[in-house]
Amino acid sequence: MLFKKIRCELYQQGKKYFDDWLAGKLNALWLVFIFVFAIQEPAQAYIGPGAGFAVMGSFLVMFTAVLSALAAFFTWPVRYIIRMIRGRRALARSRVRRFVILGLDGLDPSLTKKYMAEGKLPNLEKLSRQGCFKPLQTTIPSISPVAWSSFQTGSNPGKHSIFDFLTRDKQSYYPKLSSVDIRGPRRKINIGRYQFPLSRPDIRLLRRSKAFWNNLGENGIFSNIIRVPITFPPEKFRGVQLSAMCVPDLRGSQGMFSFYTSRGREEYERIGGEHFQVTVKNKLIKADLVGPANPFRRDNSILKRPFTIALIDDHSADLKVNGRHYRIKKDEYTEWIKIDFKAAPGIKVRGICKFLLKSATPEFELYVTPINIDPEKPVMPISYPPVYSTYFAKQQGPYATLGLAEDTWALNEKILTNKTFLQQCIQFDEEREKMFFDSLDKVKEGLCVCVFDGTDRIQHTFWRYIDKKHPALEETYGEDYPDAVEEVYKRMDAIVGKAMAKCCDEKTVFMVISDHGFASFRYGIDLNRWLEENGYLTRSNGQCDNTHLAAVDWSNTRAFAIGLAGIYLNLKGRESRGIVNPGNEADQLREEISEKLTGLIDSANEKTAVKRVYNTQKIYTGPYKNEAPDLIVGYNRGYRASWETAVGKVTDSIFHENTKAWSGDHCIDPVLVPGVLFCNRPVDTKKPRLIDIGPTVLDMFGVSVPKYMDGKPLTVADSGIK
Repeated sequence: MLFKKIRCELYQQGKKYFDDWLAGKLNALWLVFIFVFAIQEPAQAYIGPGAGFAVMGSFLVMFTAVLSALAAFFTWPVRYIIRMIRGRRALARSRVRRFVILGLDGLDPSLTKKYMAEGKLPNLEKLSRQGCFKPLQTTIPSISPVAWSSFQTGSNPGKHSIFDFLTRDKQSYYPKLSSVDIRGPRRKINIGRYQFPLSRPDIRLLRRSKAFWNNLGENGIFSNIIRVPITFPPEKFRGVQLSAMCVPDLRGSQGMFSFYTSRGREEYERIGGEHFQVTVKNKLIKADLVGPANPFRRDNSILKRPFTIALIDDHSADLKVNGRHYRIKKDEYTEWIKIDFKAAPGIKVRGICKFLLKSATPEFELYVTPINIDPEKPVMPISYPPVYSTYFAKQQGPYATLGLAEDTWALNEKILTNKTFLQQCIQFDEEREKMFFDSLDKVKEGLCVCVFDGTDRIQHTFWRYIDKKHPALEETYGEDYPDAVEEVYKRMDAIVGKAMAKCCDEKTVFMVISDHGFASFRYGIDLNRWLEENGYLTRSNGQCDNTHLAAVDWSNTRAFAIGLAGIYLNLKGRESRGIVNPGNEADQLREEISEKLTGLIDSANEKTAVKRVYNTQKIYTGPYKNEAPDLIVGYNRGYRASWETAVGKVTDSIFHENTKAWSGDHCIDPVLVPGVLFCNRPVDTKKPRLIDIGPTVLDMFGVSVPKYMDGKPLTVADSGIK
């Protein structure tokens, strides 16, 4: 009788509370069904940057999954009651029932103010009148992975250990991703030409500290986190999460597109993708999609999936892949197409991609997006719980899972045109929009956060139309789109309007934020060349390999640069071949380089290129500050680290004209590129900071702000202006 009453009570309150746990109408039995049957594969596989592919034993994995799911099903009434009690206690102390944060990556306050004054952003203008609109102080450096990590943790980079997209390997000095480390399984068994792992791969999120939604969960408050950068691999907490930036493609890269053409390969420069020369014979093209290295083969042979293209006319063709036919049309993307790679008997690895026919005649040209992880049957952990990515796939079909899904390099290399790149951005934002509003509909109490990337990617690539003197304006990328930036602001404004309608109750706080603003990127600065000319870096005589600092003579090099903002000292005891003594010598060297580099003049253009240089030993606090670059360069508007500096290449000049479509950036002095803060309630804090958002959410939910957080709760009114 007691159990019956409990079930009855849970049923009555289920829509209000159990909605939290994966979209309301998915009850525990449905979760079991999805986890055990809908995702059933011969094996689960993981893939990551630079780590190849690792697969767990299928029987053990599925057997464990079944037991775990069944245990969860039979114990959920008790666990649910405990959570309900904890949640009620937490909400009893709360000033809000729901807190919604819409992140618009890179939304610039100056452009926003301009478009609002012109009447082009009516919803943001209304939101500013209802509550507030203020610049939002970003991080040092003003780089997305750093900023969003500080947003999550409420702390400076010295406490979360993310300082750039890239860092250096201390042994080899090669660049590597700063946010994730993936290692294959340690134990394997060999059977003939095959090998099978006996242990799990090790996938680690390198962002330290704790996201503020973990603090909420510990106090019984649910969170729904969608595509916030630097959440890969996803962490366990009380809520659901879909990972974003740094989720790799199926090959383990951050986005490897494929380009097939009958033209000579020498006509194309290889930077961000792979180019394949094909032959057209009787209007038929045969080629292979390239997948990851086969983890089951001892020779690590590359997985491939054959496909054929039969040309119909000048504007269309028939694509055959995976035994299915698809009609493809010139300059139109296909739907997401599922691609199976056969790895071993009974084991397949699945991804998804889109095809774009660029030209049928006189030369054949075909673009294929990076092969994304299939969210319906993911071969790596891209969401928490694992069924959350499947839930969205069942709700809306396949969607982009790659962390940096918009293919900016394909545009830079003129494989994509302005038009086809914009189509990508819009399609991916539309996928995100469905997820965001699903979250708003399902989560009535707790935290909802969703980040849109289109504002960032489009400003990066179309700023050349805002800066009328930009060198990239001389380049041709197909049809011009001078209003592309304005249009993405308008699209986001429409989303803001729809969200405001769903957040109009007195118990919901709605914020729109960005992690940084934007500026022009006309010229790149080769920091390593500057260090060489000033006697801090030496290249080996006769060394021809100039990639990844391979030509550097480390026995005579005191400083080097890698990434988009940082200079490292070649420090003894930290770098494998360090020569600079820690202590006074290192301190003096930091000050010396900082003093010389600050105010660097671009004599050809008679402009100051470097506004200031930050000593991280002085600006950061926390246990990881010694892992940071020793110096952070605050560039002036119009300048940024060169493309070569980012990957540790030394060129023969300090300044380089930037003629790529990627014409806008934010990797400059942070004071020049603040983000934005809109709120549906007045915010009295004069100078809000990005690191204050998490503490504000905790405070408004009645949760104590941890002492390790550097951010402080903003002064937010208890209701909006009427």
